[in-house]
Amino acid sequence: MVTEQGTIVADHVVNAAGGFAPQIGAMVGVQVPIVNMIHQYLVTEDLDVVKSLEREIPVVRDPRASCYYRQERQGLIVGPYETGGAQPWALDGIDWSFDAELLPPDIDRLLPWLEAATKRVPAFESAGIKRVVSGPITHTPDGGFLIGPVEGLENFWLCCGAGIGITQGPGAGKYLAQWMTHGQTEINVREMECRRFGSWSIGDYSVSKAVDEYHQMYQVHYPGEYREAGRPVRTTPIYEKLASRGAVFAETFGWERPKWFAPPGVEESYGHRRMNCFDTVGEECKAVRERVGVIDVSAFSKFDVSGPDAEVFLDRILANRVPRRGRVTLAHALTELGGIESEFTVSRLDEQRFYLLSAAVARIHDHDWLVQHRHEAERVDVKDVTEDYAALLVTGPSSRELLSKLTDADLNSTAFPWLSAREIEVAGVPVRALRVSYVGELGWELHHAMRHMNELYEALMTVGKDFGVVDFGLYAMDALRMEKGYRAWGSELTTELTPIEAGLERFVDFNSPFMGKEAVLKRSRESKESRLVYLSVEAIDADAHGNEPVYADGRLVGLTTSGAFGYVVGRSIAFAFVEPAYAELGAELEISILGNRCAAQVIADPLYDARNQRLRA
Repeated sequence: MVTEQGTIVADHVVNAAGGFAPQIGAMVGVQVPIVNMIHQYLVTEDLDVVKSLEREIPVVRDPRASCYYRQERQGLIVGPYETGGAQPWALDGIDWSFDAELLPPDIDRLLPWLEAATKRVPAFESAGIKRVVSGPITHTPDGGFLIGPVEGLENFWLCCGAGIGITQGPGAGKYLAQWMTHGQTEINVREMECRRFGSWSIGDYSVSKAVDEYHQMYQVHYPGEYREAGRPVRTTPIYEKLASRGAVFAETFGWERPKWFAPPGVEESYGHRRMNCFDTVGEECKAVRERVGVIDVSAFSKFDVSGPDAEVFLDRILANRVPRRGRVTLAHALTELGGIESEFTVSRLDEQRFYLLSAAVARIHDHDWLVQHRHEAERVDVKDVTEDYAALLVTGPSSRELLSKLTDADLNSTAFPWLSAREIEVAGVPVRALRVSYVGELGWELHHAMRHMNELYEALMTVGKDFGVVDFGLYAMDALRMEKGYRAWGSELTTELTPIEAGLERFVDFNSPFMGKEAVLKRSRESKESRLVYLSVEAIDADAHGNEPVYADGRLVGLTTSGAFGYVVGRSIAFAFVEPAYAELGAELEISILGNRCAAQVIADPLYDARNQRLRA
């Protein structure tokens, strides 16, 4: 690194430059999605009511006034986060001479929130104001921290984007140090991972999202709520068609993805309990289980891995064996400590050509992992083809009949068995057809050139009318995958667990010298780590979402990772990490859901089609 003080040689570089982080990132060609927002707070003169207190008052957040209050000597600090009119600052960069300086105060624009604060803290109404502090504070598009390795650079890290500075600093330093030293952190930091944003998030999107996030700082963010600011930024060719059919969209890595399909005139409501989409999602699930459904899964990350050494390369970094030609397998990349770093669906198209799929939000993360773990002498090419291919999942017991009307390819189970891949044509469109289904039904993922998506979708829906085809969304997919006991990357599958602790023994080939093998074996022998369990829950009117506490014998023994209502099996279901002593089948537990202790029992997964007969049909 060349500086005005000379050249510095370092094994690692950390960009922890706060508001200057985007400018530091630009020096190495890195775009950092940070916007500086102007934040103001008031410091009162000494107050008699504060002087009379026997102990320091706690920091208080007041959602109604959108303010925080805390004691400052014998007075108070009142800090509003205005819910309208918030101002970004220095969008073209901060002058390098700006060093811990403040900005001119503008108290008039705070008046509506200060007036609301007087109702919560009456003493503030007559308090004298000692000073007004106005300055920039960093905000990211989702309000989360940015930590971790930077795309495309070795040993260049981010540690910035703190919107609530001092409370995040110690943990950020601790976990970044672990990451730099050991290659993983002891806790799951996926929601802070800086590679959750890409180039699509820079510019107007970042500004719109940062302003909205500032406005909503103290408001409740409900499960399933994706706020409209800055959207849409990335859509597939059938976006407008899906919207016309009632699609309510989620945003994942910038992509608009259908959550559910609302009946005409119905708008999604939000809350922690089961909302107005509940029954409609149930109908989508039943239609997929009984007939056939179609869902746009184009946001999946997609990689072509090819070359003379592609098989050797994948065998080295994946815990499962590489599939033979024309077959598909599920495989996991592990850290040196045995934690689950990534999950890939691996299809072998020919001897030297593989097609890898992974989670939408993992696109940059997984591309980095693949590229940075190639050995210099290995003749292997890794190409990100996510933008090139759209993908539609056609799944349900009638999916074979539907597709047979549109292709000459033989789709019977002998010619095209479960977990196989073929390059065929459907409705005249060349596709990479993978016989897999994340919902656990007979089905095919059809990966095809983005420019052909409209015509393929229209053909499927037109012919599908005779089979009762439905559109379905992510809510239904999540409920159906829970019925099948399928784990999800980032919730059940994280670096906190090895594949054994996550119950994925069948996807580990211990005859292969894969990365992290010794650590997995060692941790398996020790058996001291938490175990992932599958639970049937006696829920009332709300299901687990993740991070609900799990109790046994009157004490905390674990946390949920995700949950959903299984419409076809008629049960509320959850996954949870629990202490090993409570991981046995039949173990009786309790999950705290919205203050209610709901009885839960460890069961064998999956609840639906345990022998995979539907998948093999």
